[in-house]
Amino acid sequence: MKIQNILILTMLLILTNCKKNSSKNPIPNIPFDISINIDLPSYYELAGVGGWVCIEGGARGIIIYRKATDVFVAFDRQSPKDPDGICVKPLTPDSINFLHLNDFCSDAKFSMYDGAAISNCEFGLRQYQTSWNGTNILRIYN
Repeated sequence: MKIQNILILTMLLILTNCKKNSSKNPIPNIPFDISINIDLPSYYELAGVGGWVCIEGGARGIIIYRKATDVFVAFDRQSPKDPDGICVKPLTPDSINFLHLNDFCSDAKFSMYDGAAISNCEFGLRQYQTSWNGTNILRIYN
């Protein structure tokens, strides 16, 4: 009986997660695959937890944030509030709270930690995959 309850609970969790991610992100999915060496001076900020850098790629550039020693996240800098790319400014870290990304055209805010919309937008940021080799190479791709 306990195994049956565990299976039912697991299925409910899976179905709930599917519903949560059912909305399509309005930012175009532009294929790319890049590897960066964080030992290089241009990526110095990624050497420590909490550091971030912006690189080229995606729709409007990519922001990479180091969440933990071996965890990196990467998000497109084009605001989901502006899927057509009309605003000329990409998302920019807030000057007071660097974990917030600001869309100066629509006044939307997003979390650099997980890409979630904080205000004025129903969609979170387009996230890209990351793969860390454990020493100095970080791969960002979709």
